[in-house]
Amino acid sequence: MEYMYGGELFFHLRKSRRFDESIVKFWGCQIADGLTYLHESNIIYRDLKPENLLLDENGNIKITDFGMSKKLNEDRTNSFVGTPEYLAPEIIQKVSYEFSVDWWAFGILLFELLVGLPPF
Repeated sequence: MEYMYGGELFFHLRKSRRFDESIVKFWGCQIADGLTYLHESNIIYRDLKPENLLLDENGNIKITDFGMSKKLNEDRTNSFVGTPEYLAPEIIQKVSYEFSVDWWAFGILLFELLVGLPPF
């Protein structure tokens, strides 16, 4: 992977505390495209958070750290993995889940980028 001049989104969030809606929309669209691509490839990401998003020199997002990702050969899985602030209820309740857990984390991430703190 090429060097990402912008560093972690987490660094910029802590420095700025929160971001303007227009930049969150820009990054949100890029993240949604990335998740859609992964899901179409039957990959569930399960660790979406600012620490795993890098910025290039133009401010574009790249998703990194696929250590908790899983190729779904069945429709669902039930592994208890992820970062606590971003875990979907299905994971916490230890019931089987699918790609929707990534979209839950996506919503938490957008909230955090706009407000400065996770909602829970």
